Amino acid sequence: MTPAEPAQEQQLGTLPDGAIVLDETVPARAPWSAVVEAGQLLSIVDLGGNQAVDCILYDAHDREQRYSAAETIAQQGSIFLTTGSVLRTFEGTPLMTVVADECGRHDTLGGACSKESNTLRYGHHTKHQHACVENFLREGAKWGLGKRDLVSNINWYMNVPVEPDGTLGIVDGLSSPGLTVTLRAERDTLVLVSNCPQVNNPCNGFDPTPVRMVVTQP
Repeated sequence: MTPAEPAQEQQLGTLPDGAIVLDETVPARAPWSAVVEAGQLLSIVDLGGNQAVDCILYDAHDREQRYSAAETIAQQGSIFLTTGSVLRTFEGTPLMTVVADECGRHDTLGGACSKESNTLRYGHHTKHQHACVENFLREGAKWGLGKRDLVSNINWYMNVPVEPDGTLGIVDGLSSPGLTVTLRAERDTLVLVSNCPQVNNPCNGFDPTPVRMVVTQP
């Protein structure tokens, strides 16, 4: 084995056992979506490291039943997601469960970037820049979803600590190339993703990179 081979293996990510039913690479800045059937596993691989992956979940058969950050946080008693976290709807119904996490924690509070928030935070010259809200709207339209269907999202791999004064920080991520988080679908779940295009803060290391999405049938 040459010295380069272990690094290549690490970039592929650690996947669960089972038959792979979907394996796609999401380009930097791009959206992605799929229905993950009940019992299947979705693995999100941070190929380049330090890449935020914005995510919203919906019951595939009832789009009004969607991910609730408030209910998820309240029932687990923590603002961060990691192994064992159950991602719930407004009614407390489980959509997916984090069954493996090589990163350690993921954000529930930072929200999704938009052209409006970019302008407010970083200046009017950023208004033209593509953002996660636009990704969600473009990808969601394929499933009949519109702006009213967007809710507070999960930010896989994004590092948003709460500062002593109560403010939120957006700092360098905790991830590295090849780290993987794996979710089990508790019911058929529509997964909507924006591979974050943000270049004005450290959430993507100022350089968005691709991620890998793998659905496995155990």
